[in-house]
Amino acid sequence: MALDAFDVATTAVREANERGVPLKLIGGQAVRLLCPLFPHRARTDQDMDFASVSSARRPVMDFFAARGFVGDQRFNTLHGDRQMYFTTADGGVSVDVIMDRLNMCHVLDFRERIDRMPHTLDVTDLLLTKLQIVELNRKDLHDIVHLLSAFEVRDGDDVGAVGLARIGKVVCDDWGWWRTVTGSLDTLVRLGAGEHADLIPSARRFDPLAQAKRIREYCDACSKTFKWKLRSKVGERMQWYELPEVVGH
Repeated sequence: MALDAFDVATTAVREANERGVPLKLIGGQAVRLLCPLFPHRARTDQDMDFASVSSARRPVMDFFAARGFVGDQRFNTLHGDRQMYFTTADGGVSVDVIMDRLNMCHVLDFRERIDRMPHTLDVTDLLLTKLQIVELNRKDLHDIVHLLSAFEVRDGDDVGAVGLARIGKVVCDDWGWWRTVTGSLDTLVRLGAGEHADLIPSARRFDPLAQAKRIREYCDACSKTFKWKLRSKVGERMQWYELPEVVGH
């Protein structure tokens, strides 16, 4: 019987946690683990995505090797300080491990926050990995809606909540981050009240659209740095985001 990637991924992070290896789920599987009562989005692929830190590169490699995963030696040698790649022996399940920072439309550094939660990246950081996407698709909206339906938006930076202080530290220092996050929140509110209203789970603890509006208001109200203000004068005349780099395995 084929392996279920979600079962393999959750087993891996639990075993890693027990052994002190900083390995955390990210992406849709992390959202599914954190929101078990909500409908998870259908997946046909067998990929698993994790976060870790470059200081634990060797323990991560040893951990996967001990469980029968095969590392891509060339890729891991060239890129292992920022990303590592493994597969099961039959190639049926693939594993990406992002190290230290997620580098997509924007850069999110999570090195100092890797141990905030036992099995996933911190809730606020997970949310930011989705809000930093310039062109959201339905699966991204699904994940954002579910996180905002399950976890309360709060002042500060409490573990197990969406922390406005963490969001503010990211978006109030960088106009590009601010522009993308606020645009994503506006898109979420518009589509969540319209054509994608079906994504809002009936078992929600919080109103995701109201919470999105609160984050949006905070992003506008928080104190901006001099660097932010300088960049804001240029605005959209200069591209404020990067196109995600696709690194071949």
